[in-house]
Amino acid sequence: MLRRIFLKALIGLAGLPVATRLQAKEIRPIPVQRSPVAGLQYHRGEEVWPQLQAGMPLELKREPENRYDRKAVAVYWQGAQLGYVPRAENHAVGAMLDRGQPVKARISALSPGANPWRRIQMEIYIES
Repeated sequence: MLRRIFLKALIGLAGLPVATRLQAKEIRPIPVQRSPVAGLQYHRGEEVWPQLQAGMPLELKREPENRYDRKAVAVYWQGAQLGYVPRAENHAVGAMLDRGQPVKARISALSPGANPWRRIQMEIYIES
């Protein structure tokens, strides 16, 4: 009983109606890592480059049968493969995907230039 009174008072101090504050669940991204998209030059990254914008969602897919890296995580944008999560940084993301956790990604920055490793930066996150 005291807890309910305390919570109502605390929410009241925030200036929000109690019902609205208790019913609304805020979904916030929790960053897992930031990485460049590796292998951009070997996939469709250059082809779709003019259409990309920061903030656009990316899809991550595990490739356990990949002959070069059994922990590979491919990066897609609207069905077009852009590349991979870098090999040195894919272990945790791959493990999360293998466990069925909903891992998400989005483009965090685009940098035109000659070095394909610096062209697309992505943020990998989960939602709470």
